[in-house]
Amino acid sequence: MKKKYSAKTKENKEYQTPYGAVCVKRYVYQGSSGGRIYVPLEMSARIIHGATPKFAKMLSYKYASMSAKDALDDLLMNHGRAISKKYLQGVSELIGAVVENKEAKWEYALPQFDAAIATVTISMDGAMLPTCDEGWRESMVGTVSLLDEAGERRHTIYVGEPPEYGKLNFMNRLEKEIEKINVRYPNAEYIGIADGARNNWPFLEKHTDKQLLDFYHVTEYLSKCSYAAFPQKTGKPERAQWLNERCHELKHDKDAPQDIFNELKKFKRKRKLSEEIRADLLAAITYFENNLHRMNYAEHTQNNLPIGSGITEAACKTLIKQRFCRSGMRWKNGGIKTVLRLRELTQTDGRWPQLWQKINQYGVPSIH
Repeated sequence: MKKKYSAKTKENKEYQTPYGAVCVKRYVYQGSSGGRIYVPLEMSARIIHGATPKFAKMLSYKYASMSAKDALDDLLMNHGRAISKKYLQGVSELIGAVVENKEAKWEYALPQFDAAIATVTISMDGAMLPTCDEGWRESMVGTVSLLDEAGERRHTIYVGEPPEYGKLNFMNRLEKEIEKINVRYPNAEYIGIADGARNNWPFLEKHTDKQLLDFYHVTEYLSKCSYAAFPQKTGKPERAQWLNERCHELKHDKDAPQDIFNELKKFKRKRKLSEEIRADLLAAITYFENNLHRMNYAEHTQNNLPIGSGITEAACKTLIKQRFCRSGMRWKNGGIKTVLRLRELTQTDGRWPQLWQKINQYGVPSIH
């Protein structure tokens, strides 16, 4: 049975626009038994927390990109709009809620490419951010990158998730993005790249054809091992040369991982190693032993395939560090989620305008 609504008297309502506040007299409807009101004007005009879509888009983009203070200063200096921090956050939270509510239903189209996509790389990493209740906690970042036959990156999808124990939400969301890409590019080669954290590999092994240990994490271990190769104080030139040669070998010689591993084990026999150098050496030996089967750098280099998770390392900075780790900031999980949902869309090419096309088409029923 349809609920019958009756019109109340016209009421004045102030709406926020990019050009200032506008007062409009509009009809308000309510059922005979009371409850939630219905405002046709707000539904038709896609009003969001009293803001027009254009102003809501402006506010949420600025809040995703900069601190609340900087966003308010920018609005005042460049747009002549003075609003409260509470209002800025309120609009952004509602947009974030729409994004999360519609995540399973709204599809985002990929860009059109002028070359075939041959490879899909999947990577994940963590970045620490300051929380209100638990101090510094790890937030997860994942990327799904599309590469052409020459190994050029054509598109990257970003996924970020607030700190959680077990990382289940992050894994589920990244998996959904991978599934969508797999439908579009079923014949592409899927490669998982990550650092040595053990919990990365079960997920990547499930979704990729090959797995590769991030090359640049390996070079960090080798850099410390150079002190085991030449521990003397005057050995700086020799250490640099040794490191450059081993990195070059890893990129171009398929036997290099095993050869370097054997060389590191021989260094253990040296007696004149400090405790710090010996500890770094033993850590590197364990690292190699656990990951030798994920060090096929020569094959990847020869086939113009990536050998590092640099795009994900960069995403940790752009998605997390630049926004959440400014001086004096402390975050609650709700605020982290809102900003991450918005930043995912602003940084994944094409998704931000598509979001607002969908809001214009379907409205925001989830927040009325």
